Amino acid sequence: MKDISVLSVEVGEALSERGLMLATAESCTGGWVAQAVTSVTGSSRWFERGFVTYANVAKQEMLGVDAKTLARFGAVSEAVVREMAAGAISHSHADIALSVSGIAGPGGGSEDKPVGTVWFGWAVKEGETSALRLALHGDRQTIRRQAVGAALEGVLKLVSHGSLSCG
Repeated sequence: MKDISVLSVEVGEALSERGLMLATAESCTGGWVAQAVTSVTGSSRWFERGFVTYANVAKQEMLGVDAKTLARFGAVSEAVVREMAAGAISHSHADIALSVSGIAGPGGGSEDKPVGTVWFGWAVKEGETSALRLALHGDRQTIRRQAVGAALEGVLKLVSHGSLSCG
């Protein structure tokens, strides 16, 4: 995986070239994606806003994630990251949104969702959404860093290839 600062610049260039704005909806990364992209000079041209929705109530209030979705699937799930990304689009002026929710550890994991389970979502205004699950490894900081990188790589693929096919 490329360095986060390199990815941030590449994402910014790709968005800027196409006149697109990005919004982020973050849980386990705690705003790290937004911090990474706003470290790039001129990011105000392509970064619209970030939502840090660590608690479930924040996901509901700020992004419109349905309480039933959270109750049925849990915060770390495909359904929730799809709703988070769609919510970031509908609660902003962005053209593209990314979302991330995971279990960075060291605790909080389960047999179904071990530490390192991270779900990502990407959405396009008036378009499709996509989701990806990764099993990341390392300590809390390493898992979070990998998640930031994966989220940015997903945006770059989306913008560069014009599709949400992130596989």
